[in-house]
Amino acid sequence: MNPQICDPDVLMLASIAGTLKHDYVREGVNDPWTGSPFAWIRTRPSRQVGKIGEQLVAGWCAAKGLDVTASGDSEADRIIAGRRVEIKFSTLWETGVYKFQQIRDQDYEFVVCLGISPFDAHCWVISKVRLRQHVIGHTPQHTGKGGTDTFWLSFNPASPPAWLAPCGGRLAAAYKIMNKWQTRR
Repeated sequence: MNPQICDPDVLMLASIAGTLKHDYVREGVNDPWTGSPFAWIRTRPSRQVGKIGEQLVAGWCAAKGLDVTASGDSEADRIIAGRRVEIKFSTLWETGVYKFQQIRDQDYEFVVCLGISPFDAHCWVISKVRLRQHVIGHTPQHTGKGGTDTFWLSFNPASPPAWLAPCGGRLAAAYKIMNKWQTRR
């Protein structure tokens, strides 16, 4: 059942809202996310978006045959193929970059960065050693006295930093890295 607006003042207000909408909402041919199976994720609050990212990575890894369990503590998100993993998630920003945020120096071996574009996905599996060389201690997310514990990684997926080359990029490349963990244990 479609509710109908009968009150003339509500109709007038709805009409005004309709003219304002294009100033606030990107949709239609101008919105690259139109028709994307991932578009709904962008409508969720940021705390939920992070959880959705964790669930996407866990579900994808499990579907690919990797063992996935909860880490049991807040220092890592999952145990994937026997490795402690922190999961970072980003949708493509309007500026054409992924921003993987809240990267901390915690008890994990790897960070899995999953980036979702309207009709594509990218994934990097980054060792903590490599993160310390290029991110942790180098790209603070916040400034000021309290800004020394969180870092971020921001780049265009079409031209990631050279140091990320051995860490994946395509989902298949990221899977190849994680699949080796199972064979080495």
